[in-house]
Amino acid sequence: MSQKTPMQDAVRTLLSGVGEEPEREGLVRTPERVEKALHFLTKGYREDPKAIIGEALFSVHYDEMVIIKDIDMFSLCEHHLLPFHGVAHIGYLPGERIIGLSKLGRVVDLYARRPQVQERLTTQVARWLTDTLEPRGVGVVLEAEHLCMSLRGVQKPGARTITSALHGLVRDDPRTRQEFLTLTGGHL
Repeated sequence: MSQKTPMQDAVRTLLSGVGEEPEREGLVRTPERVEKALHFLTKGYREDPKAIIGEALFSVHYDEMVIIKDIDMFSLCEHHLLPFHGVAHIGYLPGERIIGLSKLGRVVDLYARRPQVQERLTTQVARWLTDTLEPRGVGVVLEAEHLCMSLRGVQKPGARTITSALHGLVRDDPRTRQEFLTLTGGHL
């Protein structure tokens, strides 16, 4: 068995607090498992957003919208530490550069792997794209189900929250905005 840590002690305290016996057979290793899971679910704190890029910035002349839809996303609600999950739709109008497509999924993961609110997550992804690429426009739409709303409180499973962050021409030009919304499913 591994060495006990303050986080594992806290999990034992939580288990006792809900009326469980932390030393019973099915729970004895739960503190280790929870610690490992939480380290994974919060690994975005230990990753550098600039390191995502690597050598994946390319000088390519392309002046049409680049969109990736339905990027799976998982995060923890910072208010209850319960998961929320859904998809991200990201689009940008390149300026001088494009980025490797896999980097868009990686940036969603980096910011999602922190206790979050969906609104902040949406703006963090959009800001990263804007700062990294200096594109003519950026659009990010997140659609997610929050288990803090499904499992407790109002108990409305299946309700989805939609947030957006639109920058540059995607925000300011009505035709570009409509193209982005149409290509991502038009949920705004």
